[in-house]
Amino acid sequence: MKYGIAIFPSKRVQDFANSYRKRYDSHYALIPPHITLKSAFEADEQQIDQIVQELQRIAAETDVIPLTITKFSSFYPSNTVIYLKVEPTETLTKLHQKLYSGIFTDQPEYAFVPHITIGRDLSDGEYFDVYGQLKMQTVHFSETTDRFHLLYQLEDGAWTVYETFRLGKEQA
Repeated sequence: MKYGIAIFPSKRVQDFANSYRKRYDSHYALIPPHITLKSAFEADEQQIDQIVQELQRIAAETDVIPLTITKFSSFYPSNTVIYLKVEPTETLTKLHQKLYSGIFTDQPEYAFVPHITIGRDLSDGEYFDVYGQLKMQTVHFSETTDRFHLLYQLEDGAWTVYETFRLGKEQA
């Protein structure tokens, strides 16, 4: 089965992102707005039990994470993905690194750029038009998250939460 690990921002940020995603993101119906911490990976039932235990340990030793979203940005020219930029923090970066070490032996496909995708699979013309308008907008959200989620992919391609992990030392 395919799994992934992500942070879901607040409803306010999700509503803002979805106001664009419904028009520009081909994955709009498959997953809510999120910050990917660990890209999709395969695991079986035995492995997932071990992974859940490891994620509980990682969550317990990770502080809450401040999220600051500052602007629209893009991965162009690599691809035509448009996203909301999440400012990297030491806590967020360390959490990402832990999800690619220890029992997680795979390596990230890309450098970690915290973001919330709002547009993908755009033609070049559509990308330039949309991004040209969005990059002039002022964006600022500031919040704190106290959890991340292990997700799994359904047969129809949609993602759903398998388990939620609360951050901080108070967890048993």
